[in-house]
Amino acid sequence: MLRIARSEAQHFYFAGIELIAGADDHELVSGEGLLDDRRLLHQSFNNVGHMHALDVFMRVELGFARLPDGHAGLAQNNRFGGGDVLVEVSACGEEENLVTAAKKVKEIGDMRDETDLSGLKLAIDLKRGVDPDKLMAKLYRLTPLQDTVSCNFNILIAGMPRVLGVGGILEEWTAWRTDCVKRRVYFILNKKKEKLHLLQGLKRILLDIDRAIQIIRETEEEAEVIPNLMIGFGIDQVQAEYVAEIKLRNINKEYILKRVAETSALQDEIEDLEDTLAKPGRIRKIIINELEDVKKKYAMPRRTEIVYSHEMPEEPDEEPAEDYPVHLFLSREGYFKKITPQSLRMSGEQKFKEGDSLRQYFEAANSTELLLFTDKCQVYKSRASEFGETKASALGDYLPAKLGMDAGENVIWLCLPGDYSGSVVFFFENGRAARVALSAYATVSNRRKLTGAYCDKFPLVCTVHLTEDTELALETNEPRALLVHTALLSPKTTRSTQGVQVMNIKPKYRLEKVLPAVECGIVNGARYRTRTIPAAGALLKPEDSEEKQLELL
Repeated sequence: MLRIARSEAQHFYFAGIELIAGADDHELVSGEGLLDDRRLLHQSFNNVGHMHALDVFMRVELGFARLPDGHAGLAQNNRFGGGDVLVEVSACGEEENLVTAAKKVKEIGDMRDETDLSGLKLAIDLKRGVDPDKLMAKLYRLTPLQDTVSCNFNILIAGMPRVLGVGGILEEWTAWRTDCVKRRVYFILNKKKEKLHLLQGLKRILLDIDRAIQIIRETEEEAEVIPNLMIGFGIDQVQAEYVAEIKLRNINKEYILKRVAETSALQDEIEDLEDTLAKPGRIRKIIINELEDVKKKYAMPRRTEIVYSHEMPEEPDEEPAEDYPVHLFLSREGYFKKITPQSLRMSGEQKFKEGDSLRQYFEAANSTELLLFTDKCQVYKSRASEFGETKASALGDYLPAKLGMDAGENVIWLCLPGDYSGSVVFFFENGRAARVALSAYATVSNRRKLTGAYCDKFPLVCTVHLTEDTELALETNEPRALLVHTALLSPKTTRSTQGVQVMNIKPKYRLEKVLPAVECGIVNGARYRTRTIPAAGALLKPEDSEEKQLELL
């Protein structure tokens, strides 16, 4: 079940998608109750009518039940003890993702799928001392049980694309519907006026039916019948044609009197229709009545709720993770370790899988946020506190499994964003570089994965985290080197930007590595330094090559 919530800060979560999906009357009233509470509509749209982007807040309704006696450790446990909680979840299409995400929560001892014909059921075995309410709040936050989807309403109005809020959409639909009703009323009005005009001509014939018959009989040519009737009774051509087409059996006083009697009723109807066109209130009443009729015929039970912030159940505050210094290790095969300083001092050499080695090392805090970039141009967001402490002798957590990555996806770089004030520079094989502001990876909602983390047009060689501008050394396999200052690269807010050409590289060569200038071992920096980009750099001299530096050591 979806829940709709609107906070007091005029942030409106709107889940009645069928209400605004189109201009079809059936869809507009499929959310039962919205049209009835006009006060609610008025207040809500006054607050959010100007908003062009809304957030749909979706939460799966859960049912909780203690399992019966006989389950391990349940009978002796109280509300805050360990035990089993049976969670009944309405189908949300995310069952596998839900189970995978829930298994990562450290408060859960075990999780069993007890789905049967009655629906999806998950039995969660809590660890001792865990509060079920706090656990469910955490599951809402970390799993697909609750999510927020942004909606941006791009709509064609008179063939032109426009971005509208809920109020604007309803105003445009109301204007369109008003025009439809007016055109319909105007069409009916014209038809009745035409009929009245014909009956007024028939009324004149009533004064002397015998004369009308005589005119028709004495006219020699058929084409002269209509003009002779027009002259004889002072009627126009339309009226004369109507009289001439009357069947012989209807040329009697009773028929003509019955038809003429309709004149007064037609005049009243015409006056009423003209009054309807002149009064917008009557047009709106017609629209409301038609919508109410459609609702009676096509109404469906609501699948959403409108819940205000003061009606939302209070969720228990999440206990902040304990903060303390940690050492973070990332291997080339994607294994991650979090080791405390005390444990690190007592440990020996770091253990890695055969063929694996250290990729990155950081000294950080347990609350540090992590950005893990992968070879599929995606970035996963996590925190060091979400990983368990380990030792140097252990392999650590395998990130693709821990974070639920796609098949064949591997971590290639770890970044500690801090306050998201710096930037990231991506270097590609063809010599291009894209500098992206770290703020582009900041999210308001609790999103765990961002797609399009960097440009996927060229093979990625290296990624550099910049807190301030510095000089970098670029080396190709020709071998050729270039010293370039990062101040020449302008930060972009688009994550997938292709960047700019920094180093001109011949087609048969490629960029191999990027190092800080102070670590590259180049002695004669002026030979390779450039003040403009792109630049070709210079061939590496023996004294500036890495092999020569190793010989000197």
